[in-house]
Amino acid sequence: MESATLRRPPALPQLLRLGLLGVLLLLALVAWAATDARMRGMDAGPGTDPGALGFFLVTWVVMMSAMMFPSISPMVLMHARMAAGQRERGKGDQAGATTFFVGGYLIAWTAAGLAGYAIYELGRSLSIDAFSWDRGGPYLAGAVLIGAAAYQLTPLKDACLRKCRNPLVFLLGSWRFGRAGALRMGAEHGAWCVGCCWALMAALFALGVMSLGWMALVAALIAAEKLLPRQALASAGVAVLLLILGFGVALAPASVPGLTQPGSPQAMQSMQSMDGSMQPAQPSAEK
Repeated sequence: MESATLRRPPALPQLLRLGLLGVLLLLALVAWAATDARMRGMDAGPGTDPGALGFFLVTWVVMMSAMMFPSISPMVLMHARMAAGQRERGKGDQAGATTFFVGGYLIAWTAAGLAGYAIYELGRSLSIDAFSWDRGGPYLAGAVLIGAAAYQLTPLKDACLRKCRNPLVFLLGSWRFGRAGALRMGAEHGAWCVGCCWALMAALFALGVMSLGWMALVAALIAAEKLLPRQALASAGVAVLLLILGFGVALAPASVPGLTQPGSPQAMQSMQSMDGSMQPAQPSAEK
């Protein structure tokens, strides 16, 4: 079997391993800085308008790079290790395949972002007044968070998370050669990651998708689930935190630290900032 040749991939040289990890984390830091610059002052709370499609799409891809690159580093390092082993054995795996693997991963999350954007736009087009913040909005946002907590404990979540936590097992079962194969593997891994984390992303929308603080919290929860040694304990801990946040947002939103309430002066200022950021630059008047 082809997978038999992949069972014991040689270790990457320490310098190469540290270099690859350093590049991945540096890209994440750059993405965090870019996200901060792009989203600063735009948090209008639960249900924040993500803006025009182009603005949202660029922001989303940068967000995913910032949030996910640290937690997928073990998978990326294992892919690089196995690809290097294939080249050493003369299997013809192409240099740079790991970059395509990461690209495929981002493609999967881009598709998920587009789906989330479409759902948001559909909900907004219905103009259901019962879900406005001064009526049922807090209950809706709280329900999304409680639903995300419940998803943490489902068999589907467990199955997807196991795929994300076991790089060697995943790659042995889905290995494909070449850059096109790496792109496909990255997209497949991204799809499992979406299955694992989509509810946490829904929670981010419920708390404020343009909030750097909530974004950092969700990224930390994702990393904890994927990297901490005890999977069940990590998932349960995330579920408890989401449950507390859900009831807090639903019943006492003003008491939730860091939550911007829609309609507040801060939220109105944020919406004005967003509107301004998406306006084309006006040419200066000629003298």
